[in-house]
Amino acid sequence: MTNKIALITGASKGIGLEVARQLGQQGITVLVAARTKTAADEAAARLLQEGIQAVGVKLEVTNSAHIAELAQFIEDTYGRLDILVNNAGILAEKAGYDGDAFRDTFEVNTFAPYLITEALLPLLLKSKAGRIVNQSSAIGSIQFQLTNERVQRLATPAYAASKAALNMLTAYWAQKNSGTHLKVNSVHPGLVKTQMGGEKAELSVEDGAKTAVRLATLPEEGPTGGFYYMDDQLPW
Repeated sequence: MTNKIALITGASKGIGLEVARQLGQQGITVLVAARTKTAADEAAARLLQEGIQAVGVKLEVTNSAHIAELAQFIEDTYGRLDILVNNAGILAEKAGYDGDAFRDTFEVNTFAPYLITEALLPLLLKSKAGRIVNQSSAIGSIQFQLTNERVQRLATPAYAASKAALNMLTAYWAQKNSGTHLKVNSVHPGLVKTQMGGEKAELSVEDGAKTAVRLATLPEEGPTGGFYYMDDQLPW
């Protein structure tokens, strides 16, 4: 198979679906992951109607069995993985949430990307141009927490800490895999009109997907171990 293969988590709607769309428009086969097979297949069908090579795959990101099954499926079907976009995330610190917001936030935003990436690293290292993109947030920037009034106003402790921890994983994987073809970066999508961002957000979903798509398709001379919004590098 000559097409690049990309897996996007949390891809049944919002930024994840748009990342899948924009990657697919570049001729990349996209594995559209969602919590249920029905949601994944419905999202993939929308992309297929647009002429994109899309496959729906079931992945509840906190489910270890799902992760193992998906890794085996990718190995058996494609033999490698070229792009992993860890997009799935939650903002649990809001009115009406009846779970353990801090613990659940870390389960989805930090632990899940760690476990998914570790399971898929052998397949990514088989690629001639492996790329990992972690969907982070400027709210996870420690420097912005201390200096940026907007981040200070929007930040909640669990979400901010979970994204800061995800950024550390980005740096960890980048240095652990230096000298290989693999590049690992974090991205800030901006404040996007999604269920999480709300209608008052300034960016469209199309614009919100652009940074992840750019980092997922970096050329060989592109950076690794960084934190980006559009073309700008952000402080950790």
